[in-house]
Amino acid sequence: MLPNDGRGTVVTVGTFDGVHLGHRRVLREIAKRARRAKARSLLVTFEPHPMEIVNPPAAPHLLTLAHERREFLAQCELDVVVFMAFTKELSQYSPEAFVRLLLDRFHLRELVIGYDHGFGRGRAGGVDLLRRLGKKHGFGVDVVKVVDVDKRPISSTLVRRAVAGGDLETATHLLGRPYSLTGPVVRGATRGRRLGYPTVNLALPDGRKLLPPDGVYAVRVEWRGGSADGMMHQGPRPTFGEASRSIEAHVFDAAVDLYGEQVKLSWIARLRDVARFDSPEELKQQLDKDFKAARAALTQWRSQTRH
Repeated sequence: MLPNDGRGTVVTVGTFDGVHLGHRRVLREIAKRARRAKARSLLVTFEPHPMEIVNPPAAPHLLTLAHERREFLAQCELDVVVFMAFTKELSQYSPEAFVRLLLDRFHLRELVIGYDHGFGRGRAGGVDLLRRLGKKHGFGVDVVKVVDVDKRPISSTLVRRAVAGGDLETATHLLGRPYSLTGPVVRGATRGRRLGYPTVNLALPDGRKLLPPDGVYAVRVEWRGGSADGMMHQGPRPTFGEASRSIEAHVFDAAVDLYGEQVKLSWIARLRDVARFDSPEELKQQLDKDFKAARAALTQWRSQTRH
């Protein structure tokens, strides 16, 4: 519950998985309105994803795990973000009961929602009902216009489709940034070092996290105090008879020991599929080619980004 300082809040509510360009427009709007009204801007979001409670088999893979979503939301112009535990009990709240919660806990003054938003049991709280409730309880309700790309509304579903299909260019366009994974660095088998390509090995993420198709990618690597280009292997290691998935990146131009650190890997371009090689020497020859291809892809990406 927020302390009542008399200013009230301009609120938006939603899962905001991915924090894509459409989400960012809503968040910018509530921040702008809050400043104008001398109120506080507030996002109420949920953990876990509501579908994990309401209909677990239909729950989508996530674009952002909770710690990743916190990182991206921290970059937005918000005064307060509340991560509300989504429970079976909360899923049964009527729109009226949820509005009462916002009024009592967060001193709701204005509610700003996306064009397709609905909340309360069965997403029954549409715009018309919310406006009636606003008139009754003395808060404003407004809708942020749709953000579209190629005449298609931006949505988390659209981003998931792009990521799952390996369409990194579209995913980047919808997110406003490259798709990424943040996780801890763990010990590897040191094979890469013996081949002349030492790697940073990330722990496999929570199974809810959506990953692009396995393969070799050009990536950006970021850690506390530094960043660099790199190339990443994601998937099994058939050359060494290992069927389990790994995520390991070779960092260019930076000799760093990141064991135990949190590292963010951003997928920039797909280079090739995972392949089996007859010997470590043959793999080394392919890695030399991957190195050159990754350099070229990252140079091209950086040139496009500047424009």
